[in-house]
Amino acid sequence: GITYLDHAGSALFPESLLKAFTDDLRNNVYGNPHSQNISSKLTYDTIEHVRYRILQHFHTTAEDYTIIFTSGCTAALKLIAESFPWISEGTKQPSSRFCYLTDSHTSVVGMRGITASMNVLSVPIKPKEILLAKSRLPAEEQNCTTLHLFSYPAQSNFSGTKYPLSWIQDIKSGKICPIKVPGKWFVLLDAASYVSSSPLDLGVHQADFIPISFYKIFGFPTGLGALLVHNRIAPLLRKTYFGGGTAAAYLAGEDFYFPRKSIAERFEDGTVSFLDIIALKHGFDVLEKLTGGMEKIKQHTFALAHYTYTVLSKLRYANGAPVVRIYSDTDFSNPDVQGPIINFNVLDENGEVLGFSQVDNMASLHNIHVRTGCFCNTGACQMHLDISNEDIQRNLQAGHVCGDNIDLVDGRPTGSVRISFGYMSSFEDAQTFLNFIIATRLSKSDAEIPFQCATKPRTESVPDEHLSFNSADKLSAVQQISDGELRNNPFETETTGSWQLPEPEAESVRAAVSETAVPTCRKGGKPVTVTKIYLYPIKSCSAFEVTEWPVGNQGLLYDRNWMVVNPNGVCMTQKQEPRLCLVNPSIDLEQKIMVIQAEGMDPISVSLEDNTGKEDVICESKVCSHRVKTRDCGERIAGWFSAFLGRPCRLIRQSSDMKSNSHQKNTKGLSPATNISLSLVNEAQYLLINVASILQLKEHISARLKEPLEIEELIRRFRANIVVSAPESFEEEEWAEISIGALQFQVVGPCSRCQIICIDQQSGEQNKEILQSLSAARGRKTNFGIYLMNQPLHSSFLDILSVGSQVLPVLKENTEIQPPTSSEEKCSG
Repeated sequence: GITYLDHAGSALFPESLLKAFTDDLRNNVYGNPHSQNISSKLTYDTIEHVRYRILQHFHTTAEDYTIIFTSGCTAALKLIAESFPWISEGTKQPSSRFCYLTDSHTSVVGMRGITASMNVLSVPIKPKEILLAKSRLPAEEQNCTTLHLFSYPAQSNFSGTKYPLSWIQDIKSGKICPIKVPGKWFVLLDAASYVSSSPLDLGVHQADFIPISFYKIFGFPTGLGALLVHNRIAPLLRKTYFGGGTAAAYLAGEDFYFPRKSIAERFEDGTVSFLDIIALKHGFDVLEKLTGGMEKIKQHTFALAHYTYTVLSKLRYANGAPVVRIYSDTDFSNPDVQGPIINFNVLDENGEVLGFSQVDNMASLHNIHVRTGCFCNTGACQMHLDISNEDIQRNLQAGHVCGDNIDLVDGRPTGSVRISFGYMSSFEDAQTFLNFIIATRLSKSDAEIPFQCATKPRTESVPDEHLSFNSADKLSAVQQISDGELRNNPFETETTGSWQLPEPEAESVRAAVSETAVPTCRKGGKPVTVTKIYLYPIKSCSAFEVTEWPVGNQGLLYDRNWMVVNPNGVCMTQKQEPRLCLVNPSIDLEQKIMVIQAEGMDPISVSLEDNTGKEDVICESKVCSHRVKTRDCGERIAGWFSAFLGRPCRLIRQSSDMKSNSHQKNTKGLSPATNISLSLVNEAQYLLINVASILQLKEHISARLKEPLEIEELIRRFRANIVVSAPESFEEEEWAEISIGALQFQVVGPCSRCQIICIDQQSGEQNKEILQSLSAARGRKTNFGIYLMNQPLHSSFLDILSVGSQVLPVLKENTEIQPPTSSEEKCSG
């Protein structure tokens, strides 16, 4: 049920590859290739065969290129930076230069860190500058023996633009000079993105260095790459460190070392990942069998990208405004200059960018996997999104770092959305994605417009498991998709009306953000009171409702002290397993047990006592990137959960050893240097929601659904700890602090909602309309509820939180809200 559109991030591996590989391992014994026994000799010979197979794939031979296995493309780039024969500044000879295209991966740009330590100048060059660099050096300057290195990507991992492979020979011959300095230029062709979907002929385009990562081609194995080095430069490479297997001879007591003759063995420190290398043989076999070769993959993936681009670029709102802004240097008319990557941002009717994080959340809700951010290519991101150097530094000061979900700063995008196709992508994948955009951005009447511009790529049935396309098939922009296909749109909402895609929150949980102004004086007369209290003993399982409950140092006592993990120790939530909401834990404080119940299962209990015994397994897990110490609850509980969920899993509990528990937060507004201890929650100790806000949201949802939701069901969907009844909807977002009895709470920010609120907590069924309605109700934002923290307790007695208690808020302007004094004038909060 997944539509995978991140093939530029990683290919998916076919089942036949794994089967062929595991059959090979069952039928053969592969020993360490550095040994001399029979099994080791088999490994060595197989590795050498794979080297030749790689060279064959790139249409070259061992006479021209050497294969050096690395852990990936990044390691290959680092190897080049460390071993290239640079000439430093300050010598009698002219110094070397490292030039790179600004549209380069982080791992290429990062090479300048090594060159700088060698006193070698790095020079970034914009793509348009290379096109203007066609001027030869004088002959005497070309004869200079100083070596320079120019790096550029064969295909941009940001936009899919394919840069001319002819640059290789033009630069090496001096026809193009990146910068005017005397010396000889060598070329590093970053082919990691390109070779995943296009053929590369190194017999014609003889770059000096070609780094690749194999998972981008096959999906498996990961953690294995290679550096293809042209043999004319290989002998000049310098190496200081020598690891196991690289030495022909050396002395431990004296400074004597003689390297192996083979360039590959000289640079492959230690034992190579030999089983993964053997898997590559099966990767090549399966790829050829399933597709018929890279040229067919190129045509197939481009046809899908062309079709998707054509439809996407013509989507319009009723006012004529475009639905997306596509970042591209081409018009997707030629597979020789454009790869199967489409980079874009979604716009609203007024042309404002909608945050990529919220687009990603909605795509995930529809089981569509995309990539968002800047894709480890800041240069291209700056160029296409018009982000200045000052903007990058300002965004960092605002809390935005690479890879986070802060997608807008001051209303401007920090990144974008990328979809990419691979050889196993289908026309249905493209249409599913387009239908998702249409269903979430356009009304039904508007949705008929876009499909008048393109048709499904023509395919023919091909025997022998080959993909169904031939080299002549190129998609043209014609005709229209049938009305029947539109009616079968799986993402059509149940009601008409345009949905506003959520705009992200750029603030972290620390920043209390004002969304709705609340008047200082309240016109009504009701105080704010606690109406419900929930705790969630097992993370992502059902709520346990109480009328009063003790408060500990981590929040409500036993709240999210346990969580369910998969066999790899990774936390399972309702995002991956919605049936977790059907597991009902309850706490019996008198008997000191937690009772777990689920339909069709016998109840099972877990002791609340946290006395670590000899048989307890202490392990480390992660909750939202925070490392926590946990202990396993044993086989009996693991069997119960595995039986109910129908998949292997275990129940673990947070360890009581708080000294070694690093799941803590340093929170603004609390006493200086106060570390707030957390249970297994994502962000904060407590989550508070307001019934008045729920009622307002219910009105929006009722207008869009055939059967409106009950208020109790909505409350449970938002999984709060504290539910309060305040007179004004969303006034809680204006609070800076609250007190409930003797308890003092600091508001640390709004809760930005994800697809879990779409899950009915009583049945486990999903309704995508909930998140869409929240977005529409909040004006493209998905905030609902506020996070709270409180100071650690210094008393040995636990405070009690009770339903019916009065809540005294303090506004962000630090104006304390007093209880109502009379029916004439009542202050508000």
